[in-house]
Amino acid sequence: MSPFTGSASRTEEWRHLRLSLDAGVATVTLARPDKLNALTFGAYADLRDLLPELARDGSVRALVLGGEGRGFCSGGDVDEIIGATLAMDTGQLLDFNRMTGQTVRALRECPFPVVAAVHGVAAGAGAVLALAADFRVADPTARFAFLFTRVGLSGGDMGAAYLLPRVVGLGHATRLLMLGEPVRAAEAERIGLISVMSEEGQAGDAAQALARRLAEGPALAHAQTKALLTAELDMPLAAAVELDAATQALLMNSADYAEFHAAFTEKRPPKWRGR
Repeated sequence: MSPFTGSASRTEEWRHLRLSLDAGVATVTLARPDKLNALTFGAYADLRDLLPELARDGSVRALVLGGEGRGFCSGGDVDEIIGATLAMDTGQLLDFNRMTGQTVRALRECPFPVVAAVHGVAAGAGAVLALAADFRVADPTARFAFLFTRVGLSGGDMGAAYLLPRVVGLGHATRLLMLGEPVRAAEAERIGLISVMSEEGQAGDAAQALARRLAEGPALAHAQTKALLTAELDMPLAAAVELDAATQALLMNSADYAEFHAAFTEKRPPKWRGR
């Protein structure tokens, strides 16, 4: 995802989500609480387009993705998406499904860590959005459900069949994607789907605390670590260690690497610049 500004000007207002920026942390809130934050065509498109804009902005060091109200996200809106897709032809359906996949790619490829703050339901596409985050901070009310087979579709939607086995292993991923059964917080933590468990009602605050910690750290090192985690999933070891070597050689020329040595020598905390 290129940091260079495109021809389009910055979007001042997003219609289908809420955005706030504070001290390097972007907070994106899915804000349809009356519909359990069910996704619409516009919500997908806004999230897909927002992430590259934030990457080009250069000031964002971490992002929190959460949902307003009683849950994180109940998935695609049954009336506005599922009903509408029944009237689409194959070309339109392919365009829609490519857009949902582009949203997941944007979460994985943006150069800053993404923290999903999950409470209540994270179902269908909502579960995949949480899965695509780098961290999932959840409270005990959280439950994940990959519901695609329940509506007669493949469980491998939006990259779920690629990402989920790499997070929880093939056995758990097969069960979750094939059966579509909900996984409550305790089991989700046990199998590795939850990164951090918070107290009930505190997932948002815990996610913000983690995002602030990330934002205050070495942003360039975080960005390269995220990029390598994604790139090396399908690499043989020889290619992976070569990419690691090239990346470390570049980072050893960074201001942050020199700053660590200066701070260590002077017995003070480093002042990370992300360069």
